[in-house]
Amino acid sequence: MEQKSAPSHPKSAVLLVNLGTPDAPTPSAVRRYLAEFLWDPRVVEIPRWLWWLVLHGVILRVRPRKSAKAYASIWTESGSPLSVLTEELGDAVSADLHAIGLGNVGVDTAMRYGRPSIRERLETLKAAGVTKLLVLPLYPQYAAATTASIFDAVADTLRTWRHVPELVFVSDYHRDEAYIKAVSTSIADFWQGSARPSLLLFSFHGLPERSRLLGDPYYGQCLETAKMVAARLGLEDSRWRVVFQSRFGPAEWIKPYCVEVLRGLPAEGIEDVDVVCPGFAVDCLETLEEIAIANREIFLRAGGRSYRYIPALNSRSDHSRAIAALIAQRLGGG
Repeated sequence: MEQKSAPSHPKSAVLLVNLGTPDAPTPSAVRRYLAEFLWDPRVVEIPRWLWWLVLHGVILRVRPRKSAKAYASIWTESGSPLSVLTEELGDAVSADLHAIGLGNVGVDTAMRYGRPSIRERLETLKAAGVTKLLVLPLYPQYAAATTASIFDAVADTLRTWRHVPELVFVSDYHRDEAYIKAVSTSIADFWQGSARPSLLLFSFHGLPERSRLLGDPYYGQCLETAKMVAARLGLEDSRWRVVFQSRFGPAEWIKPYCVEVLRGLPAEGIEDVDVVCPGFAVDCLETLEEIAIANREIFLRAGGRSYRYIPALNSRSDHSRAIAALIAQRLGGG
């Protein structure tokens, strides 16, 4: 039998990974999703035995029903916005790679929690004969609870393979020039034909203060991203602030908290704000429900007059081109 020779050129692929989403906006589906998400030791860093009691004894009995209602308020006919928009971004990035001469690089998407799983997608790429793999977590700013967790999941799968592909792992892109430009342009486009607000809030997902003290660079990277975008927009320091959203549990998280700032702004004489979330590559529960709906109500009840949410980059052409350029750079031409 003739022995097949090894391929003369590496077969490259990209895996874009987002957080994840329940399969449906129902308590049972949300419970399955939260059970996987919140059991990750990267997400909740307390002794396992204690957390198991809290998670199964309290959280998974109470939170799924409340969260299901929130998911139902943003669910679309096509499914979860995060899932749909992540796939659309993947398709756009694939087209952009083809346009710059990297059409031989395959692009796929996966979720850290839920489906399609990282393991499932990696096994598909293995069957396709991929020998060079770039993993890009769709988190511009690095945190152990997000980016490192994706690395853990990738490593857990690859450790079972006999032939491990060449691996490129993107830890962050918080100051990538094309990313900063895309965020800035999306804000400028939103402001076209309307007056700029008194204040622009950059809202990033929260992180326990303990994580920052242990060495996560997330807080500093969020500040740097916001500062670079504000500079590109020509904003004076008094016209923008950084806040952190989605606080969970009783522990102290990095401040300032988004909801507390929104409640206090009208008393400062600031009655019109726009909010942008540069840490979210695509819109999801935390932007479409928490920021665009719940936090808007908080601000207006406190005496605010105008509150607008500026959508995530999603599959905007400048966003997909920025991701494609980053991939091309890290792959060294594919």
